[in-house]
Amino acid sequence: MSRKKVLVSAFSNLYTDQRIEKVCRTLFENDFEVELIGNDWGGAAEMQRPYPFSRITLHTKTLKTAYLEFNVKLYKQLLAKADQNTILLANDLDSLLANDLVSKKLKIPMVFDSHEIFSEMPAVQGRFTQKIWRFLQAKLLPNIQYMMTASNSYANWFQKKYGVHAVVVQNAPRKYSVSQYLPENNPKIILYQGVINPFRGIDKAILAMHHLDHVILKIAGDGPKKKEYEELVISENLQNKVEFLGKLLPNDLRQITLTADVGMSIEESAGESYQFSLPNKVLDCIQARVPLILAQLPEMQNIKTQYDIGEFIENHRPENIAKALSKVLNKGRKSYLEVLEKAAQDLCWENEEAKIIQLFQKASL
Repeated sequence: MSRKKVLVSAFSNLYTDQRIEKVCRTLFENDFEVELIGNDWGGAAEMQRPYPFSRITLHTKTLKTAYLEFNVKLYKQLLAKADQNTILLANDLDSLLANDLVSKKLKIPMVFDSHEIFSEMPAVQGRFTQKIWRFLQAKLLPNIQYMMTASNSYANWFQKKYGVHAVVVQNAPRKYSVSQYLPENNPKIILYQGVINPFRGIDKAILAMHHLDHVILKIAGDGPKKKEYEELVISENLQNKVEFLGKLLPNDLRQITLTADVGMSIEESAGESYQFSLPNKVLDCIQARVPLILAQLPEMQNIKTQYDIGEFIENHRPENIAKALSKVLNKGRKSYLEVLEKAAQDLCWENEEAKIIQLFQKASL
């Protein structure tokens, strides 16, 4: 029997999407024939992968119409590339419609990977587009046979809402070892990594710098709020305490993370997608053996119950963020190493891969 072909698609330029890269590599290394399709929204930087990939060119200028253009073009590409030996893998709701239509037309299996609860993200809250995404979810999800998602809370939400069972594949990094010789930073390094979006607690963390001495907050990432937060730093005269690093390649980001004294994941409860998420940055910091301050949201509570890897913030007032940071910094990174080491061994991609292979083997039958 020939190897199963997996056509993986996502509304993404593929460059920095680590979950998609890890899933594709896992399938590729386990005897699946992988091909990845993304788009050039946000650029088309050069990259290398051990499997073929392509990016659909988008001509539209607005995100709303880009989704439509992408799905029309994706549908045509999938239809041309797929055969009876193909499994489709749709990443998130913004690529699901084209995949679903091709799956039904050709009567071939489809796996849906929901990285988040797309219809409940803060960016669409209260907008007309939220009604469209909710309609699509309600129409497509109840009939999905094979699905995975990034947290237990997400899986429970999809089960209750649409009756669909999702395999939980946490977006953990691959396991790596860390030197026991930790950097002696002065000032101490506080790290935020991720998209610079609203409701991530970044603006409150910037203001928290007024309440801390001998620290620097490094913000690694890019996003729609970056300019506003840069202006906030200037208006608050905090240029000597806050540094914007821009968007970094995964390997470069890892090197920065390894130097931090404390990381932070202090998302605000702005819709169910944030409320039930297990942010990548939590697992990235754990793998780098860096303690964190955390928001008291369900998945982060679950992690801290199992592994005492840092401190919760009481709320998002800057002085309380500073209080949690002070606790971690005063204890010191070394005092967390033993529990971080245990967490890093448990919460790694190697422990997620078997679930992916099992799901795709099931879809292959």
